[in-house]
Amino acid sequence: MDFTIKAVTPPDLPELLEQIHELASFEKLDQEVQATIESLNEAFFGSAAAAGALMAREGTDVAGYAIYFFTFSSFVGRRGIWLEDVYVRPQYRQHGLGRRLIESVAKVGAQRNCGRFEWTALNWNKTALDFYEKLGAKQLSEWILLRLNADGLRNLAGRSLRTPDP
Repeated sequence: MDFTIKAVTPPDLPELLEQIHELASFEKLDQEVQATIESLNEAFFGSAAAAGALMAREGTDVAGYAIYFFTFSSFVGRRGIWLEDVYVRPQYRQHGLGRRLIESVAKVGAQRNCGRFEWTALNWNKTALDFYEKLGAKQLSEWILLRLNADGLRNLAGRSLRTPDP
């Protein structure tokens, strides 16, 4: 298969959103998707763009995508790059596209002098975990991912405005 990988453009957003829904379904997280074409447009192309995305095609058919954003490490003293999503549609798997998408994000990170490249994987997705290990990625078992959803974030922000720091 002859894949091309390019930066997402505004006209690509409906196809990107469709794939985001496919990934959410695969991960059994359909109920978590709040993204819209408008929110993706703002995130990738707005005045305070927060992320970047790459779209893979086989001819004119959409085959997969990757979304990334930049982080910062105080220990490294410079930015890192975070792979938020990598998704390859089932009919295009086992052809090296997942690796090419990850390599493409790595190139963005290298061009921007990032000191780290990080991502998460679901602990039940053995296929992905084995694949990432073959890429040279190390599992950081001593770290635990913590998260507040939007309601939790607003609640905490409101509480901290009312309560002095300990």
